[in-house]
Amino acid sequence: MSLSHSFMFLFSITLMISTQLLTTANGIFSQESNIILPSEKQKTEKVTHIHFYYHDIRNNENPTMIQIVDTPKNVANGFGSVFMMDDAMTEGPELSSKRIGRAQGLIGLSSLHDIAEFLLINLVFDEGSYAGSTLSMLGRNPISKQNRETSIVGGTGVFRFARGFSIANSVNSISTPQHYIVEYNVTVYHP
Repeated sequence: MSLSHSFMFLFSITLMISTQLLTTANGIFSQESNIILPSEKQKTEKVTHIHFYYHDIRNNENPTMIQIVDTPKNVANGFGSVFMMDDAMTEGPELSSKRIGRAQGLIGLSSLHDIAEFLLINLVFDEGSYAGSTLSMLGRNPISKQNRETSIVGGTGVFRFARGFSIANSVNSISTPQHYIVEYNVTVYHP
């Protein structure tokens, strides 16, 4: 192959690759998938640990959790019941302690064999260095147990591309049927 043919071959290959991936300030844009992939600089991850409490208020005056689907009384464990929540997240176990955000999402009772929930919750931060950012939690929550682990499957803002896990513990010593308190320890890997 002559030098001009070699040059044209390399030029064609380079042109094909450059039309598939374009580098941006935020990463590499793939025209095949129409998404921005993390750049090499973004692949260095931080580990962030977040500790907070959230408060399910189930009273008639000002509830933060409501049932939107009920099931027949003959179904075991309330299977199929669905709830929406918009719970305060606080630094301490008291509702009066500093608020850091809201836990907003959907909960469904998903087990015929025990009391377990399917969680789809966004942790919405509105205070401190995480203000304006969110984390998305997804998974099974066997509420009668302690140290319940749920996946962190994504996030926004400072938590974009986040992944990790949360550990939940019911604070039974101060919870009531109208005010249920859950302690969370979240570990997140993010850029």
